[in-house]
Amino acid sequence: MPGKGGRFAVWKTVGTLVVGVVVMAVVIAWLAGMFHRKIPPGEAAAADRPTASADRPWDQVHKVRKVYYEEIVGALKAASRTEIASRVLAPIEKIYVSAGQTVREGDKLIELDRRALETQLSQVKARLVAAEADLKNAEADLGRLEPLVQKQAISQQELDKARTRREVALAQLQHAQQAEAEARVMLSYATITAPKAGMVVDTLAKEGDMARPGVPLLVLYDPASLRLEVPAPEHLAVQLKKGQTLSVRIDALQKEVESVVDEIVPQAELASRSFLVKVRLPRSEELFEGMSGRLLVPAGQRDHLCLNMDALYRIGQLELVDVLRDDGTVERRFVKTGRIGMPGRIEVLSGLREGERVLLRPRPAAPTKADPPLGAATPRRVWKRPFPCPPGSRPTTFALVGQTLSRPLPPGEKRVFSLG
Repeated sequence: MPGKGGRFAVWKTVGTLVVGVVVMAVVIAWLAGMFHRKIPPGEAAAADRPTASADRPWDQVHKVRKVYYEEIVGALKAASRTEIASRVLAPIEKIYVSAGQTVREGDKLIELDRRALETQLSQVKARLVAAEADLKNAEADLGRLEPLVQKQAISQQELDKARTRREVALAQLQHAQQAEAEARVMLSYATITAPKAGMVVDTLAKEGDMARPGVPLLVLYDPASLRLEVPAPEHLAVQLKKGQTLSVRIDALQKEVESVVDEIVPQAELASRSFLVKVRLPRSEELFEGMSGRLLVPAGQRDHLCLNMDALYRIGQLELVDVLRDDGTVERRFVKTGRIGMPGRIEVLSGLREGERVLLRPRPAAPTKADPPLGAATPRRVWKRPFPCPPGSRPTTFALVGQTLSRPLPPGEKRVFSLG
């Protein structure tokens, strides 16, 4: 059996736990608002709502039936895109263009090292001279042997050998001539020119690099051939026709441009069930390949409520309007808006009904002759009567211009009080 001291300790521990639980329950109840007066649900009484002034402007919420569009995101690509590569293996000696530069057809783009090609051309020319000499010698031998055969001084076999040597020399001469033409063509490849007019997208090599056949050195595209390529869902793609005019929104420029459906690939992607649609864009100095755009495709008509934007208040992410009730009182209400429609109007998704009246924000009054504009000089009235100063204090002068108090004037100057 525990003694009195032991029982007292047990009851003390139990009491402490009970008091802690009670205090915690009271705190939780206070945080939950049980000790605060709650506002009952429902609308406030008309006497508790503010009333609108008679000169406060208002507007009415009305319904508008409008075509709505579905946006399809895509990228701008050029229909005419060319990768410029070298046809010979040679070091790059000079690059005449840079990214973003516009070129015309035939303009010089890159100059390669010509020394090796010029050496090959010189060798071919030497072989051509030798072939011409061999042919001339063979023809001379044939001319000397033909009369001897008629005189039966030599055999027919020797004449046939001379004719064969002449035919071989002629063939070697023709081969040398073709080799010279080929060497001249290879030498012309040392100067890379623009195959058509366009804009340089990027330079993929630098001066001193080795140009290899088939490896791109420049990328060139025609800005007039820009198209927006979008994966259109099948329920929208079946409504599009070639030559149809649609609007394209360029997000980077914050503007819309007109486009024409140029091509619809007649095969759907199995994974996305979409068709590749290409629309032609007008030529513009602001559009570049790779920019993103949104194709606006008409998807039907729907009704939506239209609100005057002057009635909308924004507090952070909250949107509110003051609704003018039939009894002349004002009710502040939360709303949710959508897209901007016609200038000065915005779509209302929730919070208002058709026909309700909303108060507009008061516009600032225009300045009048009695109210000079901000920063204009105002007439100053000077009061030359000195202020009374406390005994023992130094006289101090203050100047009031409008409602601005300037610093004290230096000692010894005249005390003047100026009123704006």
